[in-house]
Amino acid sequence: MPTIIFIEPGGKQREVSAEAGQSVMEAAVQNGVRGIDADCGGACTCATCHGYVDEAWRDRIAPAEAVEVDLLDFAYMRAEGSRLTCQLKVCDGMDGLLIRLPESQG
Repeated sequence: MPTIIFIEPGGKQREVSAEAGQSVMEAAVQNGVRGIDADCGGACTCATCHGYVDEAWRDRIAPAEAVEVDLLDFAYMRAEGSRLTCQLKVCDGMDGLLIRLPESQG
């Protein structure tokens, strides 16, 4: 089971176990990670699961599809590495994936 590392608003680091096939957002919500609102429940219709993928991981995960890129325009404080965590599917090679979360989801 891969471990995903979240840096919550305020700097607290949370490490959560995630099952292959679930989304990074689902792993965060199931483990009470602060900073992932996930208002649409993973339907990719909002941007409240926005996070920043650490630079070391950006070329190791699948690129964002067009619908995610469009929704990221609504993400609060979009920056380099911005992704919607509902669109990041966990796989065994993601052990240690680091996601920083914004101070607010909007």
